[in-house]
Amino acid sequence: MSSVTSLDAAPFSLWDSARILLIKPSSLGDIVHTFPVVSAIKAQWPGVHLTWVVKRQWAELVERAEGIDRIWPIDMTVSSWVREGLALRAERFDLALDLQGLFRSGVLAWLSGAPTRFGFANGREGSPWFYTTRVPVTHLNVHAVDRYLSLLSALGVRLPEKPQFRFKLLEEDIATVRTVCHRQGFAIDRPWIAMNIGARWPTKRWPLTAFAAVLDQLYASQLGPVVVIGSSEERFYTNQLRALTASSFIDLCGEIPLGCLPALLSTASAMVTNDSGPMHIASALGVSVVALFGPTSAIRTGPYGDGHQILSGPVPCSPCFSRVCRHIPELECLHLITPTQVVDAIHPRLTAHAPCQ
Repeated sequence: MSSVTSLDAAPFSLWDSARILLIKPSSLGDIVHTFPVVSAIKAQWPGVHLTWVVKRQWAELVERAEGIDRIWPIDMTVSSWVREGLALRAERFDLALDLQGLFRSGVLAWLSGAPTRFGFANGREGSPWFYTTRVPVTHLNVHAVDRYLSLLSALGVRLPEKPQFRFKLLEEDIATVRTVCHRQGFAIDRPWIAMNIGARWPTKRWPLTAFAAVLDQLYASQLGPVVVIGSSEERFYTNQLRALTASSFIDLCGEIPLGCLPALLSTASAMVTNDSGPMHIASALGVSVVALFGPTSAIRTGPYGDGHQILSGPVPCSPCFSRVCRHIPELECLHLITPTQVVDAIHPRLTAHAPCQ
């Protein structure tokens, strides 16, 4: 096993006809952050056959990534992991790239039988032991997109000046979005604001009362419509939100399939959101994002690119990266963000309505 900081590209010139295994099973935001890796690989080696291993629940999104030759959906059970690993071995991969950096992903890279296996030296749960080459991470406070691309840099890939998020915006996806939105009484061809009130961690969620106040201010300013997006499970929160405001909004929670979410968000004028997977889809598509951050680091996982606005309360313990807040008062990092700050940040983005770069 070896460590590496950078390699000359010449020894790897034959990768252009290689079979490459990309291991990034989850989660939604991390998968979006991997899109530039796919673009950079295909730009350097157009002839590679690229297979992406992903959790079944996120496979629909990976299907919208340009440059993927095969999607390999997996379940998270131990038996499935071993079974899929052995099935991957039959594919005779030349190179495995583990961007997940956990025990199971490291094992999967090893089980694949790929003779060359790249991963990060600081991977968790012992995953580096399964790599043939461990790439050091010199600085933790770097965005996930740039960290993932550093793995390719060590492999000899020439990185673009600007990372490329290449989505397939399929005609059938756009047609599905138009049908759903028409049923809800609005057209995606006119300006609209996306709002994402959910997040996997409770500590990432800005109070619903604050979102309601934003809705009221936008409605009073005749800005909108506001479209709340999310999974069907998040209808619980939209029902609560509806009880907190007399202002109208459109609830698309559970209405848009994951694979169609890029087609929907690509038409938004702006987005206000908690730190979440949909935030990363929107920013990757060039939609201007107003993001509310508390326990997590916008430096590491904020909306990528220029033209976005990060709001966070000045609390010494933030970012704590904790799913349980022990600070008093609780979640002060989020509660210090005011609805007026959010509306003030959204307003110029609506008037400009220019894609971010």
